[in-house]
Amino acid sequence: MRPEIDLYFWPAATVLVYVLARWLYSRRPCFWTSTLIMAPALLLGLAVYLHAGYRDYMLGSHWLLLMLGPVLVAFALPLYEQRALILRYWPILAAGIVVGSVIAGASAWLLGALLGLPTGLRLSLLPRSVGTPFAMAVSSHVGGAPDLTAVFVIITGVLGASIGQWLRAWLPLRSSLARGALFGMGAQGAGTAKARELADEEGAVAGLVMVMAGIFNVLVTPYVVYAVMSL
Repeated sequence: MRPEIDLYFWPAATVLVYVLARWLYSRRPCFWTSTLIMAPALLLGLAVYLHAGYRDYMLGSHWLLLMLGPVLVAFALPLYEQRALILRYWPILAAGIVVGSVIAGASAWLLGALLGLPTGLRLSLLPRSVGTPFAMAVSSHVGGAPDLTAVFVIITGVLGASIGQWLRAWLPLRSSLARGALFGMGAQGAGTAKARELADEEGAVAGLVMVMAGIFNVLVTPYVVYAVMSL
């Protein structure tokens, strides 16, 4: 495919595939029809069929990636809307976010070390439990590959949202705060979407926790990584 065709074809294909994936999920909502799985799978199949590479895709679709910047700024809205909840429960929320972030980052790093993954790949895997815009920002600052980090975040989110449904029913979580935090901390955007399907209040808490965890990791994680790598 010629570069001038790639410039328009792949952005249009991305939007159309996303709309199709959303429609499929609305008709048959389940793990395999999740938009975060179906859309990348369809695009990957199309790229393989057309013998297109990553550079071919990004030639015209790079502006979609640039839109993550405004999305990151827009995450300030949930913080404002839930300011009363933050003021009321800030010690619990802060403790949960710090502990959850430490466990997520440490487990990713140690698992990568046990599997013998190179440092660059482990740094890309490190922010896997943070929302995509935040995770890519963290990855770019610590020396990882932001595009690869986005893939890890999607996999973590989809699996976390699916497992979270089972944990929600099994664990004795009686408050919407606890149930929402479970999805927001463990499955980022995918978990927030699933929490909103289950209950409005749980979805609001999940979104709040996701944003707060993202901000915390953007501000803290690079310094922690630099300190550890310098030892």
